[in-house]
Amino acid sequence: MKIFYAILILALVLSSGCSEYNKVLKSTDIDYKYTKAVEYFNKEQYYRSLPLLEELIGLTRGTQLAEDVYYYYARSEYGAKDYYLANYYLKTFTKTFSNSPKAEECQFLAAECSFQLSPSSSLDQTDTKNAIDEYQLFLDKFPYSNLRDSANHQIQRLNEKLEQKDYEIAYQYAKTLRYKAAVFALKDFLKEYPDSKHKEEVMYLIVKCHYLYADGSVEEKKLERMRSTSESYLTFASAFPDSKWLKEAESYYEKSLKQVKNLTENQTVQNKQ
Repeated sequence: MKIFYAILILALVLSSGCSEYNKVLKSTDIDYKYTKAVEYFNKEQYYRSLPLLEELIGLTRGTQLAEDVYYYYARSEYGAKDYYLANYYLKTFTKTFSNSPKAEECQFLAAECSFQLSPSSSLDQTDTKNAIDEYQLFLDKFPYSNLRDSANHQIQRLNEKLEQKDYEIAYQYAKTLRYKAAVFALKDFLKEYPDSKHKEEVMYLIVKCHYLYADGSVEEKKLERMRSTSESYLTFASAFPDSKWLKEAESYYEKSLKQVKNLTENQTVQNKQ
């Protein structure tokens, strides 16, 4: 990252000759450098503010200016959308200057960085879970913050992404004909997300996967599994009597009832023999 900024500085110097920025870079006046760094920050010229503030961190350590310098440095990283670095420096600010009035803002923005790093639901959700943890930490530390509604809203969006991820995993089991795994995954999904927007489809898929799993089972296991199909259908039909999947689910139910009847009769005959 330092090399990147050095290249930017060199480009600025070469393109503008003896520019004002070149003068700022060479200056040994700390107050002047800080004033210009804040000016660049306010103009959203983070590629200019960052090198100055990075130098000032070392020069102002232990002084009254240190807190403000570090704050603008962390905020510049955030403004530059380098969310990994911004997350690190914003969290470091809240630890180093825990009593600062800016600590609340920095704690929230650190969570925002993790939110920005959270990928689509099809990818690994480690960063999504980290973001939720960081918003929760913010709410724990600042329960009366004006930003609490924003934090709760972001947590809701992240939880929806985790829900979508778990739905896609369960659905993939059904799609790839792994019916036993699908039944377990779909039931676990409903336990984790009882009010999910996918609830209707998931309950239908449980009926379907129960039947197809039972239908492919060995004879001694089939009766019990066909009964499970019937039970899952009755639960589904009761919850969603007008479902667009009801007719198809009913066909699995009727076929399972027939198989239960036949298997029961066969067992009776065998017992008599």
